[in-house]
Amino acid sequence: MKFTLNVDHVATLRNARGEKQPDPVTFALMAEQFGVDGIVVHLREDRRHVNERDVRLLRELLTTKLDLEMAAVDEIIDIAIDIQPDLVTLVPEKRQELTTEGGLNVLDNIDKLRSTIERMHENDILVSLFVEPDIEQIDAALGIDADLIEIHTGNYANAATEDEMFVELDRIKLAVEHAKRLGLGVNAGHGLNYNNITDFLEVEGIDEVSIGQSVIARSIFVGLEKAVSEMRNLIK
Repeated sequence: MKFTLNVDHVATLRNARGEKQPDPVTFALMAEQFGVDGIVVHLREDRRHVNERDVRLLRELLTTKLDLEMAAVDEIIDIAIDIQPDLVTLVPEKRQELTTEGGLNVLDNIDKLRSTIERMHENDILVSLFVEPDIEQIDAALGIDADLIEIHTGNYANAATEDEMFVELDRIKLAVEHAKRLGLGVNAGHGLNYNNITDFLEVEGIDEVSIGQSVIARSIFVGLEKAVSEMRNLIK
């Protein structure tokens, strides 16, 4: 299982006072040196996190992998095609949310998502859809030629009791097994941290986990190298 680091909230801290530091690009390059397998950023329409400058520099400087999270909107589609990330992950986006709150409703957005995937494929960009661990949504993702899915793990991460956590874990296991039978790549992410990653590793078949806020928060106390190393050791 690979470990990719989402650096959005480094940009959130930078943007809080309109400063130039901390620079998410520098943070990402350091994390890459410390052993992450790739970098994830969400280029939102409102530019709440990273901006276009950040994404262009990351594309130019990273030596591992750039996963660009984005909504299926024309402006960001055009930027993605120009920048050519290694992977585009299509996510839902609401103006008032603090962070992405759940998976795409693929079934209700078939035409828009299909046309976006077609445009990405025309430009040799792989596409992942961020979805709930739901069989119908996964089948719909396959039906519009997604290359991968990323399973939303927020309900697992935010479960109020241990029983609820394991119910969610079982849903994820079934979803991963189903997606793998269909030939889809499977990533996962949202809310994973140093405490809940251990039980999550029981899920077989996940190619990559995307983790951000918990590693960034940990790095404030122990430094980025140790924060990355601790998470890598848990995952590997």
